[in-house]
Amino acid sequence: MSIQPDELYQLLPAVHRMRDAAQGEPLRQLLALITRQVAVLEEDLAQLYDNQFIETCAPWVLPYIGDLIGYTSLHPIGPDQLAPRAEIANTIGYRRRKGTASVLEQLARDVTAWNARAVEFFQLLATTQFMNHLRLTNSYAPDLRQWQPLERLGTAFETTARTIDVRHVEQGEGKYNIPNVGIFLWRLNAYRLRNSLAVRVDDRRFLFHPLGANAPLFTRPQTEKSITHLAEPINVPEPVSRRVFDAAPEKYYGAELSVYIEGIELNDICVCDLSDTGATWAHSPPNNPVAIDPALGRISFATAPVETPRVTFHYGFSAGVGGGEYERKASFDAALAPIESVASPAPLQPALNARASGGVVEISDSGRYQGTPSIALDPGVRLEWRAANEHRPTLVASGPIDLTGGADAEVTLNGLLIVGGPVRVHSVLGTGLRKVRLAHCTLVPGLSLGSDGAPTAPGTPSLLIEQTETPIEIEIDHCIMGGIRAALNAKVTIRNSIIDANERTTMAYAALDDLAAGGTLSVINSTIIGRVSTSLLKLASNSIFLAQSLGTEAPVRSERQQSGCVRFSWLPLAARVPRRYRCQPDLEVSEQIDAAIKRTTNGVISDAERQAIRDAVIVRLVPAFTSLRLIDPGYGQLRLSAPETIRTGADDEAEMGAFHDVFAPQRESNIRARLREYLRFGLEAGIFYQT
Repeated sequence: MSIQPDELYQLLPAVHRMRDAAQGEPLRQLLALITRQVAVLEEDLAQLYDNQFIETCAPWVLPYIGDLIGYTSLHPIGPDQLAPRAEIANTIGYRRRKGTASVLEQLARDVTAWNARAVEFFQLLATTQFMNHLRLTNSYAPDLRQWQPLERLGTAFETTARTIDVRHVEQGEGKYNIPNVGIFLWRLNAYRLRNSLAVRVDDRRFLFHPLGANAPLFTRPQTEKSITHLAEPINVPEPVSRRVFDAAPEKYYGAELSVYIEGIELNDICVCDLSDTGATWAHSPPNNPVAIDPALGRISFATAPVETPRVTFHYGFSAGVGGGEYERKASFDAALAPIESVASPAPLQPALNARASGGVVEISDSGRYQGTPSIALDPGVRLEWRAANEHRPTLVASGPIDLTGGADAEVTLNGLLIVGGPVRVHSVLGTGLRKVRLAHCTLVPGLSLGSDGAPTAPGTPSLLIEQTETPIEIEIDHCIMGGIRAALNAKVTIRNSIIDANERTTMAYAALDDLAAGGTLSVINSTIIGRVSTSLLKLASNSIFLAQSLGTEAPVRSERQQSGCVRFSWLPLAARVPRRYRCQPDLEVSEQIDAAIKRTTNGVISDAERQAIRDAVIVRLVPAFTSLRLIDPGYGQLRLSAPETIRTGADDEAEMGAFHDVFAPQRESNIRARLREYLRFGLEAGIFYQT
């Protein structure tokens, strides 16, 4: 707003301003009101001008500008994802290049926000070549002396010729034919971790991942500079292979690239296979000071470094869940002050003690902190213990991290990776916290991991709510953690999170004794791995309960079933929960039985036939995950082979579970709609997922 409050008043002659001041300045107050309205009008006129251009228009204007050029709207993908501004702005340019592989690739990126590559499969057909137009790289048999083509076999970057495949590419059955075009998509993203302390194995050997487990390093995608450029391996987030890294280390090693060790130059590294060989690693550095194994995330030094090295690397994951160097400033409590900043190697406990009267303790780096801090708050105050935006520190605890406080006090943990101990909430002298919130945190399921990624204490809970004297609210949002043990007076709400008890037969949610029912539970857009026992399942929506009973006990049990609701979720048929609405496999069983009844002449089927239908559906309609190991890039991600009724079974036709807000089905639907619009006549396109 450019107009000042007294701008009109200052235009009056001085005599009028003097008389107005003598009378208490009523004229000045009137003109101040008029000035504010003039400013609103001026801003509105400026916005009207801005609304004529796609780059500056308000969001509500986008559909109208799109309609002027015949733009077809797509499925919305979340409130803050994939605004159509860029696609509308580029629509004319797209249409001028309609049908080209580069435009199809760019469209795939624009409408899915996933990395993509378009492949024209006719170029990979093994054919008898015209002698005046030889394609020397299109050999019928691969050259076994060339490792690059062999490295890319079966991927989006394959160059080896294939025989013709006449199956339909649209159904994902065939690829190599003259009219076929493939759109390859990467569902995983590469998330960076900067200046993180490597985990020591011994004096010369270290691991990149802060959990001390073998994990593949991912490529940080480099931006393509023009629309005519087709994606190459360096432009997509895929695991870095040893051969590729060794062939072009300058593309991957550097402070702003995929992998970096602080203080180590490019000429000082070599790429090795550091797999286990007995009690040690194979292939220690032969000529260079440092060896890196990108497939396992391992480092080996020729001589022991003086200090633990700091590393920057990228890991693969599906979405911003469980903390990481992604944007999460919106989850901060902006009203809290003062802010106490901490950086490694400074201890955490003094800062937490200094803010016992409320405020913020912010960890300003992605360092590694040893110790078991605790929080004790004064009554009626709020404390947020958080990692700074775009940072993820690792806290290595040796026991429970205690959270206590006076009446009506609140604690928030945000952006922390906690390994080695659970978080415990309990009361002191009969008073306790009113609310505890965990946002974007990882409390390692099984407390910690071995080098192979297996939990060291499988089934051990990550969150203990031992406060029994006073009611308490627990909010878990965008977190990954092990099981929860909650007192009966706790109200627990879980959103967009993974609760992993390590086994589907292990208790994921229960009372403190592991036997009785825990407090009231609400689960929204989450994945629960393990059994659940709650006094009241108040709400379960768009969630997956991957549980298996022991004996005759229900795998998911709510003591009170007259109130509450379970909707658009997957849970075992044997679960004892409040009323279910469009849940699986119940819905599929009901539909199959109804269809069987309609096929009969008398409208009746036997109990044996009903049971046979029920058994067939139970075996087939089960969630399938890419991985259930925390260290794997595809952790908690639904497989493409998972039943369609689960992948699109949420209330908005997105997938059930923790990655509901990825909106994968809508992204795929959007690219299919654009392919119908931009493909040349006679061509067919198929969608293939690389991750």
